Amino acid sequence: MHSSIAPRLTSKLPNVGTTIFTVMSKLASEVGAINLSQGFPGFDCSPELVGLVETYMRKGFNQYAPMTGVPALREALAQKTFEQYKVAYNPDTEITVTSGATEAIFAAIASVVRPGDEVIVLEPAYDSYVPAIELNGGVPVYVTLTPPQYAVDWEVVRQKITAKTRMVLVNTPHNPTGYTWTTDDLNQLAELIRDRPIWLMSDEVYEHILFDGRTHHSLMTHPELQERTFVVGSFGKTFHITGWKIGYCLAPAELTTEFRKIHQYLTFSTVTPIQYALADYLQNPTHYQQLPDFYQRKRDVFLDGLKGSRFTCTPAEGSFFQTVSYKAITDESDYELAIRLTKEIRVAAIPVSVFYHQKNDYKILRFCFAKDDAILQEAAERLSRL
Repeated sequence: MHSSIAPRLTSKLPNVGTTIFTVMSKLASEVGAINLSQGFPGFDCSPELVGLVETYMRKGFNQYAPMTGVPALREALAQKTFEQYKVAYNPDTEITVTSGATEAIFAAIASVVRPGDEVIVLEPAYDSYVPAIELNGGVPVYVTLTPPQYAVDWEVVRQKITAKTRMVLVNTPHNPTGYTWTTDDLNQLAELIRDRPIWLMSDEVYEHILFDGRTHHSLMTHPELQERTFVVGSFGKTFHITGWKIGYCLAPAELTTEFRKIHQYLTFSTVTPIQYALADYLQNPTHYQQLPDFYQRKRDVFLDGLKGSRFTCTPAEGSFFQTVSYKAITDESDYELAIRLTKEIRVAAIPVSVFYHQKNDYKILRFCFAKDDAILQEAAERLSRL
């Protein structure tokens, strides 16, 4: 008789359960609700792009891509970035293609964060940031953004920076709030980190989705910030292909060298025929230049539909999310209301409290308006019955 004691598994992420996106999407599916919770487009991508992928598949481009990304796609990204922001990145040493923006965010954080390092997190924050910090032994330090504007209070950021601060995480346009950074935000950040050994990760996956004539102020456009920043982008958000999981990271050569060391052991490389297809597709800038008008119309369709309701909203400045306050309607927690709306009027949203580490409940829900107009109108009509 052998008696062995099974090892006890201690979780590296004890506070992480199933994500709210999975929970709400599953519930929406079970009850047949309109799903405005998870951030994915409700319409297909360009048939031209699909055709390009098929062409490269049939041509036999089906083996591993180079670890850093297909040269043609890195060159196309360098060209697009220079045309748009007048910033030059070397496609060989400063641009890396990744298996989604979430992978790029993890690799950027892992590149510089060591045990005990502090990382400034502006919350509400996208849910992959903090686990990436914690898995690398870092300590998240929170700066809370509050409605209705969700602007950064730079005095609070200043107070949170210590000798242990190693990185600041930036997200503009911001998910879930739609706030977009200004040139003043860039200048304030530069002043704060000027004489400190602090790196930056800037999640700019909604770079092409800004409204009311706004400009995207990428961190790369500020020379002092650019030399310290991993800029993360997403083809999924730009070209309605979230299921293809393809993103990229732009960073100075020294940072890219460390980034690639991590990336090569996370996914090594990213799906090959799609990279070649995107390299071709990027040659026509109208594919992404028309996004602001396209999504602004959808935002406005949704907001118009809510005009007769008891919800109050400040129009989103960017991203494809609209936050909505229900303070005038009920005292329920945002989580309870999100579940009830899904079950009773069959519209699924995300409670914004889940993006705060202490679950701050400002009575606000987040809706994704990257859906067909008829669906947005129907959802708004149902919400207006409250």
